[in-house]
Amino acid sequence: MSHPNWKRVVIKVGSALISPNKQGCSSHYLLSIAQFIVRCRANGTQVVLVSSGSVAAGAHLFPDHEKSNIAVKKAMAAAGQTEMIATWDRLFDFPSAQMLLTHADLRDRERYVSIRETIFSLLEHNVLPIVNENDTVTTDKLKVGDNDNLSAMVAAAADADALIICSDIDGLYNKNPHDHDDAELLKEVDTIDASIYAMAGGAAEGGVGTGGMRTKIEAAEKAVSHGIDTYIINGFTELSFNMLLAGKNPGTHFSPYDKPMLENVHWMRHTSNAQGEVIVDGDFDSSLENDSEQLTSSEIVDVKGEFSVGDTILVRKADGTKLVKAKSNYSSCLLNFIANQENDDFASEFEDKTGPIISDQHVANLEKE
Repeated sequence: MSHPNWKRVVIKVGSALISPNKQGCSSHYLLSIAQFIVRCRANGTQVVLVSSGSVAAGAHLFPDHEKSNIAVKKAMAAAGQTEMIATWDRLFDFPSAQMLLTHADLRDRERYVSIRETIFSLLEHNVLPIVNENDTVTTDKLKVGDNDNLSAMVAAAADADALIICSDIDGLYNKNPHDHDDAELLKEVDTIDASIYAMAGGAAEGGVGTGGMRTKIEAAEKAVSHGIDTYIINGFTELSFNMLLAGKNPGTHFSPYDKPMLENVHWMRHTSNAQGEVIVDGDFDSSLENDSEQLTSSEIVDVKGEFSVGDTILVRKADGTKLVKAKSNYSSCLLNFIANQENDDFASEFEDKTGPIISDQHVANLEKE
């Protein structure tokens, strides 16, 4: 590994680092992270910080918080967010900015582009963006769910060169190091497949955060597909950050794709939610993102849901097999009308005049899922 020559890096810090005992914020583990950010900026590297911890930071203000309902936890997030941002701000002598996001913000293309532009503007003016999920307003339907995946979405939106995910262990092991003395650390992962997910195991334990090793692997998969070097490191030790700055790998490094997805395709595959579904027959070639093939109305078996021009749709087989996510050039109403025409010549002539149902530059293939 050569000396890092990052133009832009995203670092994700979890709740356990922010509030180890859930008694408000502690700077104990944050000092080395702050120093890493300062040194990156001094080297000309732009930094975006994704910080969990608002709920944990605010927990001490609410008695019996472990038995609290959702409304109280949202209140904990609101109170804790202020404390968390203030803690970070005290560690820097440069300005920072708070960005609270929901999945609804990220999956909406117009808002997603606005988020990108805001991040770029903040970085251009040497302001540190501090991103967190907006737990105060999110519902289950709107939640990203964990800040590991959020950090990958932010890294893609920010066109980052590297994503650093802080953990409570040194990286990904071939088995749980808490249970097995002979567990071995994987230093390099070239391909993320089922065997890697099997090593990651289940969700987090201990009740501080919502992410475990599995969500970190999910985040890594999102990031590397966009060409982003991804690291899982031990965020509790200063040595990890010193090694990164020295060009050494302190944890597990995930290699980026040789041919990363385009920004809009990556957003469509990993961030956007399909507003409707188009069920196709066996003649549809889902490799159309790599050639000139197009989806035609004659291949459509059914249209489900309501969607407008420009919305993301899921194209799948009748047996449920997901083929592609794509930007629809037709509304569901119009697509239903064309697909139900008994005269195939009419449908073909209509499509020739108005353009393809989906365009190959706005298609994300899902067959590998």
